[in-house]
Amino acid sequence: MIEIDRITKIYDGETAVDDVSMTVETGTITVIVGTSGSGKTTLLRMINRLEEPTSGEVRINGESTLSVKPHILRRRIGYAIQGHGLFPHHSVARNIAAVPDLLNWPRDKIRARVDELLTLFSMEPAQFRDRFPSELSGGQQQRVGVARALASRPDLLLMDEPFGALDPIIRTRAQEDLRRIQQKLRSTIMLVTHDMEEAMRLGDRVAVMDGGRLVQHGTPAEIITRPATDFVANMVGDVERPLRLLSLIPVTEVMEEGAAEGAALTTRASLRDALSACLWTRRVEVPVERDGVRVGRVTLDAILARVGSHA
Repeated sequence: MIEIDRITKIYDGETAVDDVSMTVETGTITVIVGTSGSGKTTLLRMINRLEEPTSGEVRINGESTLSVKPHILRRRIGYAIQGHGLFPHHSVARNIAAVPDLLNWPRDKIRARVDELLTLFSMEPAQFRDRFPSELSGGQQQRVGVARALASRPDLLLMDEPFGALDPIIRTRAQEDLRRIQQKLRSTIMLVTHDMEEAMRLGDRVAVMDGGRLVQHGTPAEIITRPATDFVANMVGDVERPLRLLSLIPVTEVMEEGAAEGAALTTRASLRDALSACLWTRRVEVPVERDGVRVGRVTLDAILARVGSHA
């Protein structure tokens, strides 16, 4: 459990984060969303003490982060940023092994962990272990960055706009990968974004910040259906609300028997993903697969019926 207790940060008399409190449950994803200058990145950086709080406290499993030396604390907290921040002259394996090396893990344990994570991210170890970042695509580099942050099995993974540099198609796949891996590992993740749609897609809980203050903290459905302030309502967008609600509905809810042509969505995809796929490829139905096997289809009519029911 992560407890953020009345944390404040003041720079030169200006309050960047103002008396924020929230609790993050173990094994969940909390997304912090807000516009530029809302304090979301400063809040994230105070958790691993890249920024020192002016007042207040963060506790991880009951222990104050102020009681731990910052460099020791950071080895226990994974950190992934936009653009991945890989060491360009180190191999993929050496990048992933950076923190386990610092922790003096045995070589065989490090190699096993590197191969485990590469496999988890659908990157064949024999094929990718010895490559360098310049030999990877943007999406592959981002996967390695997240794998590095997870390598030492941290108590908490912090992510600051991790998918912001990716194009929309790769970004959607990276988000699916993160959700799948988080559910498998039961990692606790706090992720910062300015993109409300990304927050709705990934978050078990969403924290909305405005002017340094936490203005709403709840489930995606609560944020969409009961915005606490005009600012939150504007971020959700009245016109887009039915479409954002589609982000919360898995394709399996309207999937039907039958075959369909073209690239398939996974059963983890949302109806928003299915609608995008139909519109982008001018199809009236898309196939759905589970573990590489096609198990049904979702039709455009079924999706639009759900849009109408929430309009």
